[in-house]
Amino acid sequence: MTRDLWPVGMPRTLDYPTTGLHTLLPSAARAHGARAALVDGELRLSFIELLDKALRFAQGLRERGIGRGGVVALVQPNNLWFAVSYHGALLAGATVSPINPTQPPEALDAALDEIGATALVTHPACLPSLTEAARAERLVVLVPPTATAPAPPPKPGPATANAASTAAASGVVPLADLLAAEPAPATVRTPDDLAHLSFTGGTTGRSKAVRVRDRHVWANVLQSLCARAAVLPEYDADGMVTLRQVPGAVTPWTSEIGAELAVNVVPVFHAMGLISASIGVLGGTTVVAHGRFEPQAFLAAMVRNGATGLTGSPALHHALLAAIDAGSYDLRAVRLVNSGAAPLDSPTIARLAAAFPNAAVAEGYGMTEATMALTMVTPDRDHLGEPGSVGVPLFDTELEIRSPADPAKALPVGETGVVFARGPQIVDGYLNRPELTAEQWADGWLNTGDVGRLDEDGQLFLSGRAKDMLIYKGYNVYPTQLEEVLAAHPAVAQVAVIGAPHPDAGEVPAAYVVLRPGTGVEVSAEELTAFVAERVAPYQRVRELYFLPGLPVSAAGKVLKTELRALRARRGRVE
Repeated sequence: MTRDLWPVGMPRTLDYPTTGLHTLLPSAARAHGARAALVDGELRLSFIELLDKALRFAQGLRERGIGRGGVVALVQPNNLWFAVSYHGALLAGATVSPINPTQPPEALDAALDEIGATALVTHPACLPSLTEAARAERLVVLVPPTATAPAPPPKPGPATANAASTAAASGVVPLADLLAAEPAPATVRTPDDLAHLSFTGGTTGRSKAVRVRDRHVWANVLQSLCARAAVLPEYDADGMVTLRQVPGAVTPWTSEIGAELAVNVVPVFHAMGLISASIGVLGGTTVVAHGRFEPQAFLAAMVRNGATGLTGSPALHHALLAAIDAGSYDLRAVRLVNSGAAPLDSPTIARLAAAFPNAAVAEGYGMTEATMALTMVTPDRDHLGEPGSVGVPLFDTELEIRSPADPAKALPVGETGVVFARGPQIVDGYLNRPELTAEQWADGWLNTGDVGRLDEDGQLFLSGRAKDMLIYKGYNVYPTQLEEVLAAHPAVAQVAVIGAPHPDAGEVPAAYVVLRPGTGVEVSAEELTAFVAERVAPYQRVRELYFLPGLPVSAAGKVLKTELRALRARRGRVE
């Protein structure tokens, strides 16, 4: 018997804007006015103030020749000025490209060249990583330090010029100079304008720049927000958006427009952080910026500010749970805990539900090539679906499971194969990579590269990346299934499984385990491999198991299995 897991009272399709993103922030400012949009230490901007500063920044860009056709790279840590420069660049008519600021200089140079950046907005802490080549023939704007993103400490030795004077000497323009411009109307954008050049996470290789248009951002923002908040969009003649509540769709865990607060540590240069920020803006969420992630301080900030929601990766959730186990935090105000970037195992979901007693714990699934999100879990604890599910497709989104051997062949319900997706949030392809684009996009469908299955209720269950699947003596083995089993052991905090080359079997499952501190449970590698063997088929057994103090993760919180494979290759098998 099938169940309808779609949000009660909501349609299955949405009306999308016929304008570009120049109406998003003005719509939010009209709806939410003096409500705090961003908080960064003592700095606070209301939605009206955010719009004013973004319009000033936009005019400052245009006065310096940066507008339609320009590409503005944002090389900054999370801070309040990131939002001003992001929205300002869009209001100027430019394309925005958020870039991971923690990369080495050579990688930053390559990224800036790849996207053809005409302007660069950066932070004092990032200046040392920007070479002369990175600054050459580009407008370079320097945002000031904030509580979330302070200035770097002075280097020991003889006194040197501070970042501001060094910047001035090298032709870098202070943000204040652009904000001194008189605000002017936004440049009118179209749905087909290029909004973002967003870099993929690079967990399976080199990061790629993805072409994300205004219509893709609008679609994904509305798909996600309408599902979370039980609202539908209405548009006036100028394309301004008003969100109308659908009363019959409201649950105790539904997000409330203009009333939510989030403490954010998710990197905004990554798709999940960037699109979540726009969802928050349109939904009137107050976002409290948080700097370097330290679990106890982050939880204290959630309690102090009365956070109502939490979004993060499994790595973040594991760290928070360890801190919660060791401390006392009143987290009853939180009503929705979202997880993305990688699958959560069932034991972790159960622990999150216990730690956040009034919250629905929901996983989502998406990728940069889909702007951000492809699926949703209804914000209703009574309809969260099965453990391991990442939900059902979003509004106007289709998923198909296809044969790995024949990508044109759709598989029946319940069979495992490669996940293909189609919808208004699916982007156009990669920048300057026509062959790779042709490999992954065909007839409007995106080959996600992920392996999974659909059940009779339309829920998607992921087995891992197609590239992560290993073949043991001709049998397909999916690491996610083994990770789920190992995570159920009380001594295990985190786990990742890879395929290790083997001369006879082809590949064998190799597990890397992080033990949970303070449990009083001692366990050996042999005991854990036996624990798995009792619960899986013989060909699925873990053949190698190693302990690590922590798993390598990307800035977006995804486990870097490429690094684990490199570690395994360097060490060889450890007996």
